[in-house]
Amino acid sequence: MPLRLRVMRFFLWVSVIGWGIGFGAKLFDLLIVAGAWGASPPSSLALMPYGPRYPMNPGDFFQPLSILMVGGMLGALISGWKTRFEYRFWLWLPVIMFLLIWIFTPTVFWPMIHKLYGAGSGKIVISDADAIHLVRRWFIWDWARVAMIAVGFVSSVRAISLPVPAKSSP
Repeated sequence: MPLRLRVMRFFLWVSVIGWGIGFGAKLFDLLIVAGAWGASPPSSLALMPYGPRYPMNPGDFFQPLSILMVGGMLGALISGWKTRFEYRFWLWLPVIMFLLIWIFTPTVFWPMIHKLYGAGSGKIVISDADAIHLVRRWFIWDWARVAMIAVGFVSSVRAISLPVPAKSSP
């Protein structure tokens, strides 16, 4: 196997491991952590993992993990650039999913987190109906984010599982 393809496989392993950890962590975050603070809004919003009561928020975990994932995805894409498009598709898909996640996180989720945490800590006053609606909207969008993470993970696994076809010469 040429060195370029061995390097690509190394980066694919980094990508698969990063996506796998992220997928499991996001499922835990959504089902357990968000399941607790979203159980009975607005009173349950006090359980959100932010602020001085918590030594760490979820971003403190997901942001460094993202660095590992970006390294694996971009390393695999760059080192696999000379493969056929049919194969390169599986290298591009995790990158696209990652970009979508990082577009939606600050634009959709951070404003919701701010409002939800503000409501739970008493810094922002919203009605019970608005709190319930906001939590429901969070869960819908967060399941979409889980789906994007699943696509990124499965496509990385698919790329590492396929034999690598050489790019045909013109």
